Amino acid sequence: MLRPRIIPCLLVSNKGLVKTVNFKDPKYVGDPINAVRIFNEKEADELMIIDIDASRLNKEPDIKSIEYWASECRMPLCYGGGIKTVEQAQTIFSLGVEKIAISSSAINDPTLITRIADRVGKQSVVVVFDVKRKMFGGYEVFTLNGKKPTGKNPVELAIQAVKLGAGEIVINSIDLDGTMKGYDIGLVKSIRDKIRTPLTILGGAGKLEDIGELINNFGIIGSSAGSLFVFKGVYKAVLINYPNPEIKDALIDGSFKSLF
Repeated sequence: MLRPRIIPCLLVSNKGLVKTVNFKDPKYVGDPINAVRIFNEKEADELMIIDIDASRLNKEPDIKSIEYWASECRMPLCYGGGIKTVEQAQTIFSLGVEKIAISSSAINDPTLITRIADRVGKQSVVVVFDVKRKMFGGYEVFTLNGKKPTGKNPVELAIQAVKLGAGEIVINSIDLDGTMKGYDIGLVKSIRDKIRTPLTILGGAGKLEDIGELINNFGIIGSSAGSLFVFKGVYKAVLINYPNPEIKDALIDGSFKSLF
């Protein structure tokens, strides 16, 4: 059985590390490579780096930056942003990246999932769905940094992606991005029992208890967060942080509260 992973997610814009709220107003918080090095020291389970400019601006993946991050990273690295072809994916894998994340391109051309999976193995293909609540109930997937509605349901798209060869699904809440108010439990419930493929939830984590509850209540394989691991305190001072091994084990086995 796979052990749950606690995954920092770093957003990159114009080569800088940024944080957003509801996918808007990116705030510069530092140099991505410094964050990578700190997460190395803290022995993070895995790291996800997403270039939020690439797809929106129709840019190629920044191969030089990806190579730099991968060369410094001492944990499994997942990169996403601007990947539209099998050849781009292969180039990125050749740099030492373990997984690639595709989102807009997987929705625009679902066969890309199969073509990349056939070439490199489905365990390396992550499909990310950015999801927003609909006004009258339910959820809808958006692309291009939450700006373009697709009219499609995340559960249906996730099931389709798995059938096409996705090795992991990431569900990212636009409504809770950067708010630190907790994960969207309704969204998790809507999809958890529909797919057997490893599932990672992103968007809204504000305290370590949110991660523990997600893992223990839903058996989530990946619990991801951005602001939680970048900011500290009520004034959101920039301070890269990550739970130590004892706390991480307690989050996973449900004994976290007993430590305090």
